Amino acid sequence: MNIRANILLRVYLSFGLIVLFAIAVLIRLGDVQFVEGQKWRAMADSLSTKYVTVEAARGNIYSVDGSLLATSIPEYELRMDTKAGGISDSTVFYSKVDSLGMALANFFKDKTAKEYSRYLRAARRDGERYLLIKRKVGYQELKQIRTFPLYNIGKHTGGLIPFQQNKRIKPFKFLAARTIGYKNENVSNGVGLEGAYGEYINGESGKRLMQRIAGGVWMPINDEAEVAPKEGADIISTIDINMQDLAQNALEKQLKVSDADHGTVILMEVNTGEVRAVANYTRVSEGVYTEQFNYAIGGSQDPGSTFKLASYMALLEDKMVDTNTLVATGDGFYKIPGHIIKDSHGGIGTVTVKKAFEESANTAVAKLVNQHYQNNPSRFTDHLYRIHMNEKLILQIPGETKPVIKNPSFKSWNKNMTLPQMAYGYEMLITPLQMLAFYNAIANNGKYIAPIFVKEIRRLGNPIEQFKARVISEQVCSPETVRKLQAMLEGVVTEGTGKLMGSPLYRVAGKTGTAQVADDNNGYKTKKSYQASFCGYFPANKPKYAIMVAINGPKHGYYGAAVAGPVFKEIADRIYASDLQMYNDIPDKFVGNTVNPESKSGPSKPVKKIYNAFGIKTLYAAKTKDFTKVDTSNGIVYEEFNAVKGLMPDIKGMGLKDALYLTGNAGLKTKVKGSGKVIAQSIAAGTRIGKGLSLQIELQ
Repeated sequence: MNIRANILLRVYLSFGLIVLFAIAVLIRLGDVQFVEGQKWRAMADSLSTKYVTVEAARGNIYSVDGSLLATSIPEYELRMDTKAGGISDSTVFYSKVDSLGMALANFFKDKTAKEYSRYLRAARRDGERYLLIKRKVGYQELKQIRTFPLYNIGKHTGGLIPFQQNKRIKPFKFLAARTIGYKNENVSNGVGLEGAYGEYINGESGKRLMQRIAGGVWMPINDEAEVAPKEGADIISTIDINMQDLAQNALEKQLKVSDADHGTVILMEVNTGEVRAVANYTRVSEGVYTEQFNYAIGGSQDPGSTFKLASYMALLEDKMVDTNTLVATGDGFYKIPGHIIKDSHGGIGTVTVKKAFEESANTAVAKLVNQHYQNNPSRFTDHLYRIHMNEKLILQIPGETKPVIKNPSFKSWNKNMTLPQMAYGYEMLITPLQMLAFYNAIANNGKYIAPIFVKEIRRLGNPIEQFKARVISEQVCSPETVRKLQAMLEGVVTEGTGKLMGSPLYRVAGKTGTAQVADDNNGYKTKKSYQASFCGYFPANKPKYAIMVAINGPKHGYYGAAVAGPVFKEIADRIYASDLQMYNDIPDKFVGNTVNPESKSGPSKPVKKIYNAFGIKTLYAAKTKDFTKVDTSNGIVYEEFNAVKGLMPDIKGMGLKDALYLTGNAGLKTKVKGSGKVIAQSIAAGTRIGKGLSLQIELQ
């Protein structure tokens, strides 16, 4: 063989070996990729772990009367480890999987027993360690599911993996929904109390170690969070759920009657500034209204005649007029350069300032303000700025619109028109709540306070922060001016445009308002739309509550008294009827031959308080916290009651609540028959007892 042939042979052998090696590599790659791929991917996944955030349970929001307005309840996503320790034996799994399928089918009713059984068997064959069973399962449902076959083997060994999530609910659904608000990932600060106090309500999130398994699913490595979440704090709001329900019903009913576009009503306590109810409704279709926007704090516009109170405050405070000063309204028209101001009810001739206010004469207030402040308009606006009416109330919930109250430095100030227009509530922007806060100041003898929505923040039942209304101005005007304004407001209801809001049982003070609403593009030139309002407080002689009602775009009538007035009256009447503190005709003590009312045995403190309130004589035989009663002709005598540990107490004469308290503390298992007060007990008083003993009690 020559040298050339020898070299070529070696080259071919070398090339062939390289080709064979390359083919072997390709075959091995294919084997790893397609034959053993699942095995290696599972191994790679099993080595991938991470910490995930465990959301904390958000704190509750309560009404002032203790009702639950918003809370978080646990909701579970149910998974299953088909290879869990307790069911790793195939015999155990397959002997009960059909029974489990039947139980799941009967419980959820979304699949047949056979479908569930096939689903579980297929997962077992595939070695599923985190199989989805069901989403959105409640806690009570979970308790039942834990009793199903396989799942009842053990909490960790039966294969059931409940993954807890928190669901936010409002037990009263739509009541105060906008005030309570919500937390939304798309809204950075949230809405209402949920948004404003998210820092407290949200709590502190925990962390859980998770492992990625086949299919890219993340499974918790252990059942407990590595770092436990810390529950959020509770918010005690100022909302009274009964008053809120009343306000919403009254507003919705009137919106439907007047076929209005939207409306709001706010109820607040005069002395404390605590908001008891806020209702906001928007028409979404014919006769259907829902809460979509908080007009109370965000719906700013010309207030109209309700603002006249501030105008007369300035006039009275500067001694420009007095309540008996005469003002000529003529035929109900007052001409200023570029505009004619008119009275919607026509001229009322020459009347006193008080009468002009009661009849809501636009010409009177515009003429008076223009005459006395035309040469120095800042003197008028300074009154409003001094008490900070041009500033936000700085509320505890987001969304408040800044009021716009002009002064001569504004570019839009017209030297001929702005001042007289402002006098009766135009060329300004004020929200209903801002207007109510000013009226509340007059009811509160001049003390101007910012409304509050939250009284307290609690964590684990302990107060961590408490709130009181911020004082905006200690005195909006002199006490003399306050008294005159109070009399004028009461006169509106007794003699003027607000007669419909009057009541023979209690005194009301307030002011009607009818304002033409400007269109954003065309001002007041397009089709006329109005806001009807009434702002006032009651009882006028001792103010307790202030109410603002504003209804926009009514189709049937537009005057404040006819449209907004019925809402105010219904709310005021219902509150007065349910608040005994407002009644003046109830004597402090019962007199004559009043029969002593019967009481039940039990804690003495509340019973003594009631008897003392009724003026009934009480005699105390002992100073214990509990008692049994004995009737005598001299009054009510309390006999001492002592519960001795280990002995059956005498619970005869007690109500069910007190009886169960004592028997529960004694460790007895009590069965109850009947209602009323205890008349019989199966274990005689004084008998020795032990924990777990059964007791039958009869009530009548």
